Amino acid sequence: MRTTIDLPNDLFRQAKSKAALRGKTLKEFVQAAIEKEVSTKTPRASHRVKLPLIKSKNPKSLSLTNAEIENLLA
Repeated sequence: MRTTIDLPNDLFRQAKSKAALRGKTLKEFVQAAIEKEVSTKTPRASHRVKLPLIKSKNPKSLSLTNAEIENLLA
């Protein structure tokens, strides 16, 4: 399929230069770049969120107001 894309001049020159350095045509270079982008899986978040711990005098029961929580987090 044939398509037209608009690229900023600087990006076009960089892509054409990289393609030439690799001994490829711009068409081959763009096709490989698109195939790579389409085939990669969406990365999952690799880090775990750490929430602040609030110690309780009576485990399993904690009754705090919003203001108290704000003060503890500050």
